[in-house]
Amino acid sequence: MTKPNKNILETANAEIKKANYEGFLAHCTEDTEWTFVGDQILKGKEAVRQYMAKAYIEPPTFTVEQLIAEGDFVTAIGEISMKNEAGEMIHYHYCDVWRFRDEKMAALQAFVIPK
Repeated sequence: MTKPNKNILETANAEIKKANYEGFLAHCTEDTEWTFVGDQILKGKEAVRQYMAKAYIEPPTFTVEQLIAEGDFVTAIGEISMKNEAGEMIHYHYCDVWRFRDEKMAALQAFVIPK
């Protein structure tokens, strides 16, 4: 039996909270593609690794309010807070739509709006 995609995302997110970014990336495909709608697109695990090194100077704090799974997709809706380059905590609402392939996170469409 395969592990449900929803559980994979929850496990990966737990690694983010522990600042174990490599543990999170272990749940991504090598060719993962992250689209931050209206901002940037990251192509491949190395691009995501570099993004995390810059954006997650310290682990973000986030709350998942709803987690909805259907087929190869899992949607997470919640709030996230992270420090900007000046060290100020910035708060956002987010909606992440993940596409899975072979029990790994293959693509992300992230909708992030400042609170």
